[in-house]
Amino acid sequence: MRLFIAEKPSVANAIAETLGATGRGDGFIECGNNKVTWCFGHMLEQAEPDEYTPDDVPRAANGKKIWRVEELPIIPDAWIMRPKDDAKKQVKVIGGLLKEAKEIVNAGDPDREGQLLVDELLEYFGNTKRVLRYWAKALDSTSVKRALGDLKDNRDYSGFAAAAEGRGKADWLIGMNLSRAYTLRAQRGGSRALLTVGRVQTPTLALVVSRDREIEAFKPIPFHSIRADINHSEGTFSATWKPKEDQAGLDSEGRLVDTVVANEIVNSLKGKPGCIAEHQQEAKKQNHPLAFSLADIQAMGSKKFGYSAEDVLKICQSLYETHKLTSYPRTDCGYLPESQLLDAPQVLNAIKHVNPGLSSVIDRADVRIKSRVWNDKKVTAHHGIIPTMQKGDISKLNQREQNIYDLIVRSYVAQFFPLHEFMSTSVVADIEGETFVATGKVVTCAGWHEVFIDNDNEDDSPQEDNQSLPQMKKGDSITCIEAERRDSKTKPPARFTEGALVKAMENIHRFVTEPEHKKMLRDGDGIGTSATRGSIIAELRRREFLEAKGKQIISTQLGRSTIDALPQVVKSPILTALYERMLKNVEQGKADLATFIAKQEAFIRDQVTKANDGAVTIAGGKEAAPVSAVFKCESCGTGLSRRPTKKKGIFWWGCANFPTCKQTYPDIKGRPNYAKGRTNSEKE
Repeated sequence: MRLFIAEKPSVANAIAETLGATGRGDGFIECGNNKVTWCFGHMLEQAEPDEYTPDDVPRAANGKKIWRVEELPIIPDAWIMRPKDDAKKQVKVIGGLLKEAKEIVNAGDPDREGQLLVDELLEYFGNTKRVLRYWAKALDSTSVKRALGDLKDNRDYSGFAAAAEGRGKADWLIGMNLSRAYTLRAQRGGSRALLTVGRVQTPTLALVVSRDREIEAFKPIPFHSIRADINHSEGTFSATWKPKEDQAGLDSEGRLVDTVVANEIVNSLKGKPGCIAEHQQEAKKQNHPLAFSLADIQAMGSKKFGYSAEDVLKICQSLYETHKLTSYPRTDCGYLPESQLLDAPQVLNAIKHVNPGLSSVIDRADVRIKSRVWNDKKVTAHHGIIPTMQKGDISKLNQREQNIYDLIVRSYVAQFFPLHEFMSTSVVADIEGETFVATGKVVTCAGWHEVFIDNDNEDDSPQEDNQSLPQMKKGDSITCIEAERRDSKTKPPARFTEGALVKAMENIHRFVTEPEHKKMLRDGDGIGTSATRGSIIAELRRREFLEAKGKQIISTQLGRSTIDALPQVVKSPILTALYERMLKNVEQGKADLATFIAKQEAFIRDQVTKANDGAVTIAGGKEAAPVSAVFKCESCGTGLSRRPTKKKGIFWWGCANFPTCKQTYPDIKGRPNYAKGRTNSEKE
């Protein structure tokens, strides 16, 4: 019997439907000599830190062991994996089926986590039987049949599982150890805040905090611009004043800030003659848009509809899993395999079936056109998100699903229209020795823009850049009809939206100043992955580090205090990008998992030592006192911290496990006086 283990029930059903279901059991589907079972995401989870700490550690009222400096860092010698509570029954089913099977097929999703969640089950049950790999990027019947007919050796994908395992362990080491280390440090300084630290979460929060503070510290600077309406014998146009190099009234940034000078220029121009000093005209072409990566569709969904990044991922996942109308969504790539160009007629036919309203547009599509999106060299593990050949029913999609599906469909259909072509014109005019510039464009072939004409596809360029300039040439005479002073103020950077924050995480190099680090990050994949960025933002909101105000995402006081309490190395995107690069090498077999984990362990030991011994300012401006490795609390065994009183030169000792343990001791010649130690309850 061949056993297929799918990542989720929807994948199992798609495989069973293609194989031909002959019966059902408890937790599996029979398909002749095959059986198909399923997971629902990761069925196993890493053990809690309590399982790695000594049994004699005191427990709090909730039954969990109290956090103590003495147990840090917590670095497992052997990692413990356990079935999740809600997965125990299905794990048992899978274990029983593995005993019956002669051959297994890993049918996890086509990515790192999809590879690992099946492989870790096989390791959990000690499987030694042959394993094949089913790799499909869509759930429509055509894609499933192709994948079933092209099963690979599962060992070819071992790097994917190793990278996912490395990420999970690194996240555990950082999250469990540094969250505890800095929370305990904050407690020693009198704070009650829980300072959670995450490998990607913390730099992401730092991005928003930095942007919010930049906006709040921003002081607008007033300046002036000058616009002129100019008459030419063939028509009128608008142009913008350009200052001379030695222009009076400019600030250090080249802005016109002197109102008197601005008024003098305006008053000197009205009705005055001039000439065309320069005239350039160039035919230009605009390439087709790429297919959507997950980050791109999340950014567009946020901008156009106000959807959160997590919501867009759920919508894309539903279009992929439930409706089978689009391909695998968790992709960082906008390119498509050249072989899939042959599928275009069937895909367009399916789109037409689902979306009859687009028939007139699709009928004008030319499948002989090969746009830049078809490029095997630029396709990564997953290609861009595109429609499938599934002939579904659009009435079964809710409004949000229809909106996102429409974006994906139009991006695909646009590939089969000509390039967008236009004539770009630039003009330099001289009026009374003052220089004015104007640009304009005239569309000569709408091309792929036709696909978006009825879809509110707004052009973001300024209106004057789109003006149709009259026919003219260098040396032509002109007259200034009117000149106008426009008053403006410099603007602060925009606050993040969820879509903008996802793109910032992907393009983190733009927020780094050091050339070497900037290049490294530009060549990498940013922080997080296409599959996790939305959930990281959602988690920051759930923890109340971030909050939404309309489409904007802003940091809370708790979020800012957390960032203020943590060292730069933990907040830096450089560290997380380095991790992702190392994981990529693990995935590709260029580095081994053990080396990666060893580096993370060394980093954690160093950071915990600094958190315990150094002085780090926490929320409220207080500093945490170092924990003694010599003097211990007689009540719970945690190290003591020596703290100053309000009187100069007078100290006292307190348990580093405050507020769980409130034991204190007077100071006597730099040592705790154990004979006179008291708890707070005794004092009261």
